[in-house]
Amino acid sequence: MGFFLETLFGGLMAGMLYSLIALGFVLIFKASGVFNFAQGAMVLFAALAMARFSEWIPQWTGIDSRLFANVGAFILAMAVMVVVAWLIEKLVLGKLVNQEGITLLMATLGITYFLDGAGQTIFGSDIYKIDVGLPKDPLFLFENTFQGGVLIGKEDLYAAGIAAALVIALTLFFQKTGTGRALRAVADDHQAAQSIGIPLGRIWVIVWSVAGFVALVAGIIWGSKLGVQFSLSLVALKALPVVILGGLTSVPGAIIGGLIIGVGEKLSEIYLGPMLGGGIEIWFAYVLALVFLLFRPQGLFGEKIIDRV
Repeated sequence: MGFFLETLFGGLMAGMLYSLIALGFVLIFKASGVFNFAQGAMVLFAALAMARFSEWIPQWTGIDSRLFANVGAFILAMAVMVVVAWLIEKLVLGKLVNQEGITLLMATLGITYFLDGAGQTIFGSDIYKIDVGLPKDPLFLFENTFQGGVLIGKEDLYAAGIAAALVIALTLFFQKTGTGRALRAVADDHQAAQSIGIPLGRIWVIVWSVAGFVALVAGIIWGSKLGVQFSLSLVALKALPVVILGGLTSVPGAIIGGLIIGVGEKLSEIYLGPMLGGGIEIWFAYVLALVFLLFRPQGLFGEKIIDRV
C-alpha cells in the first residue's frame, strides 16, 4: 500500500504540471476559438528567457543575489511574453479575424516554428538551469504506518501547490471579472462581441499575455526539474491529451484531465509495464485521448455543440 500511495502521489504531482500547461491551450481556445499549437513553444521560449536573464542580470548589475536575479528575470521574461502576445495579435491574429479555423490553426503552427527559431537565436541552444530555490530533498510521510514511509519530492509538492493556486486564480478571473466575461463573449462570437463594443484586439492581447504568464510559470517549474532544453516543448505536448480529456473550453476540465492522465500513466507503467514490456508512460495519455475522441469528443467537461437546421 505504501508503494501504491507513493506512485499515486507522484502521478497527482505530474498531473498538476500537465494541467498547468493545458491551461494555456484552454485559455486561448476560450477567447479566440483557436487551438494554439504554439503553447509548447511558448513554454520553452519563456523558460529560456527566464534562465538566460537570471544569468545576465548579475553580469549587468554586478549584484550577486539569487533572489534579485530571479525576480528581475521573471519581470523581464514576463515583459518579453507580453511583447510576444502584442506582436501575435498585431501581425497574425489581427489580420485573420473571422477566418476559417484551419487558417488560424496553421497560423499557430507558424508561430510555433518562429518561437523555436527565435528562442535559439536570441537565447542560445545549450541546456540551461533555472534555480528558484525549490527544495530538491525528499519528504517521507506515514513512516509509522508503512515500512520506509511514502517518499514524495518536496519540489513536486511545491510545484503542485503553485499550479493549484494559479488554476484557482484563473478560474475566478474568468468567472468573476468583466474582462473574463468579455473573453468568453469573444470566444462565443467574434462579430457579436465587436458589435457591442468589446475591443477584439485588446482582448486577444490580454488572453495571449495570460497564456504567456501561464507558460512562464510552467517553464520555470519544468526547467527547475529537467533543465531548460529544446525537448521541453515535447513535454508540453503531453498537455494535448489532457485538453482532449477534460474539454477544450473547461478550466476545471484541464485540471481533472491532467490528474487522470498523470495518475493513469504512473500506475499503468508500474503495474502493467512489466506485463506489456514497459514504455506505457510514453503512449498511455494519447491512447486514452483517442478513446475519448471516439466516445465523447467534447471531453469530460467540454461544451457539446449542437447544430440546428
